[in-house]
Amino acid sequence: MQAWSHACKKAKQRIGFVPTMGNLHAGHLALVDKARQVADKVVVSIYVNPTQFGENEDFDNYPRTELQDIEHLKQKNVDVVFMPDSSEMYPSDKAINYIAVPDFATELEGLARPTHFRGVATIVKKLFDAVQPDHAIFGEKDFQQCLVVKHMVAEYGLAIEVHAAPIVRDADGLAKSSRNQYLTPEQRKLAPVLYQTLLGARQKVRAGNLSYSEIESQSIEFINKNGFKVDYFVIRDATTLGVPGETNRVILLAAKLGIPRLLDNLRVD
Repeated sequence: MQAWSHACKKAKQRIGFVPTMGNLHAGHLALVDKARQVADKVVVSIYVNPTQFGENEDFDNYPRTELQDIEHLKQKNVDVVFMPDSSEMYPSDKAINYIAVPDFATELEGLARPTHFRGVATIVKKLFDAVQPDHAIFGEKDFQQCLVVKHMVAEYGLAIEVHAAPIVRDADGLAKSSRNQYLTPEQRKLAPVLYQTLLGARQKVRAGNLSYSEIESQSIEFINKNGFKVDYFVIRDATTLGVPGETNRVILLAAKLGIPRLLDNLRVD
């Protein structure tokens, strides 16, 4: 992988990189399209990273669909599919040197999954070292993850431009996700409530008649009444995930619907 990347750089070709854990859907393929727009060569990695799974998360049963994924990527004319194994990523004779994550990584997703972002930052840094991209494309659905990666790139002074690609949605507004396949038909009918609530909350924020906490509590109540169990529904600053001001705001949510835990977000301005 490194030798191929070195040859590209020698030829003055820019490399765009899309890291994935496979089980690809239209959202992933949109990231590939974005990579093609900003780079000459496109690399997609497929690696199910064990260090971002918590104790109660089933790493062994994560869907692995490599042959299907490769076919999708062939149709997109991806230049390289990088599929390392764990002996390359985490040599067994060496302790894992985890990447430190910023304070905001301990909130929201970090509160629900305490070791998750540490694992994400560590594997992304390892993948960056292998692929040596000029551009890296991540989906904005995982909003907090994008900020963690950008922080890591800045912390290490990496010459990589990180792009957050817009969320890809089904016609009814549900954000594309590998987790959607675990929804029952009835749950799938309910799932668009999340996006509808985000749209309604954004209208309320822009109207300015209610406090942020009032909008959050009303939204949580509405989602829960529709069969979900809300983990969080918050309005935050879109750069720091801190207390929001009057601009640069984002609404983030996580809610369980049966087995799947669904994430979504929507920028206010």
